[in-house]
Formats: sequence, C-alpha cells, structure tokens
Amino acid sequence: MEVLSGWWDDFFWGSVVVAQVFLASLVLMVIFGLIGAAAKLSDNRVAQKIAGAYTVVFRGTPEILVILLLYFGSAITLTAIAQIFNPEIKFLDVPPFWAGTIAIALIVGSYATETFRGAFLGVKPGSIEAAHALGMSNFQTFFYVRVPEMWRLALPAFGNHMLSLIKDTALISIIGLNETLFVAKQAIGTTGKPFTMYIVVGLIYLGFSTLITLTVMALERYGQRHMRASS
Repeated sequence: MEVLSGWWDDFFWGSVVVAQVFLASLVLMVIFGLIGAAAKLSDNRVAQKIAGAYTVVFRGTPEILVILLLYFGSAITLTAIAQIFNPEIKFLDVPPFWAGTIAIALIVGSYATETFRGAFLGVKPGSIEAAHALGMSNFQTFFYVRVPEMWRLALPAFGNHMLSLIKDTALISIIGLNETLFVAKQAIGTTGKPFTMYIVVGLIYLGFSTLITLTVMALERYGQRHMRASS
C-alpha cells in the first residue's frame, strides 16, 4: 500500500464531497420526483404534458451528456445575463458541485417520478375514505394517510434510485469536481498505478452502496412493523 502514501487524505476528502453531493441531490431528487408525480396525477393537462416531457427527456438522454449540457449551458446563460448589466464580464463559471448535483437529481428524479406516481396510485381507496369519515381534511389525509402509505410502497424502488444517485456522483468528475474519481485521476498521473487507484475508488463506492442498502432494509422493516404485528 506504499503507492497510496500521501493520497489517503485526498481520498478521504473526496469521499466527503461524494457524500455531500449525494445528500444534496437526494433532497432535490425527492422534490423533483414528488412534483413530477403530482403533475402526472393532476387534472391539469398542461402539467401532465410538462411532466411527461420531463421524464422522457431525462430518462432518454445519456447521463454524462445531461451533466455537460447543464454545466456549460448554465454558464453560458448566466454569462449572457450578466453581460446585459456589465458588458465587461467575460465569463461566469457555475460551481461544478451545484451543476453536477442538480443534473443527477434531475436525471434520477425523472425515474423517481414514475415510482412515486405508481406508489400514490397503490394507496388503498379505503384508507382515504376512512380518513374522510374521521373528519380529516384533504390536506391532513394527504400527509397523514397517503404519504405514509405511498412511502412504504415506493421504498424498494426508491432504494434503487438512491444507489443510482450515489454511483452517478462519479460522473461529476468530468466537470472538475474534486471527488474520489477526480483524486484517482490525479494520483494515477503521479504514481502510474491506475488499477490500484481505481480499486480504492471502487471500494469507497461499495462502502457507500452497502450503507445505503442497509439503511433501506432497516426502513423497510420499520415500515412493515404494523403488518407483522397484525399477522
């Protein structure tokens, strides 16, 4: 392991960046997924069309291309807007962290949209009718009945989305984010040991994926506790 001497700290901080991107993109992915599902289930045909276009575009476009388009496209757009107010501005760069985070959240959020939509449709009508019979408003029924049941149904597929999200963080290295794969490329240039460095990156991502899998399994057991108790 002598070849890794001097690189442990870099891999550690690269892993911290991966965790930060994952957590930020996870929040955004849930938001995009819920908004997309709500739009698809709404009676508004315009909202349905927009949500449909969103899922088709982001599920049908290569992920790395989405990251590049969002990164360079947002930079060009911001630069054009800034030059309206100050023509001397040459170029405004978008932080790779946020460009990459938003990009992978949009990508995985398009898949989560269909997961959430199907889970909402799977909520038992009897549960909603019982909530209304108890005097709950539509707002209370949504948050206290529909959302908890929806999450229990969506959780297995949602776990897969979380795994996709953590693995997609590696793609952000292409726009210069200093995460583990970016560190590995730097280390390879210095040591000339690509196999060793990529093995380290693989083990880091395997650790993240294992942690996510165990978390989802624990959440599934927690969500099914009432079903086991009644059986």
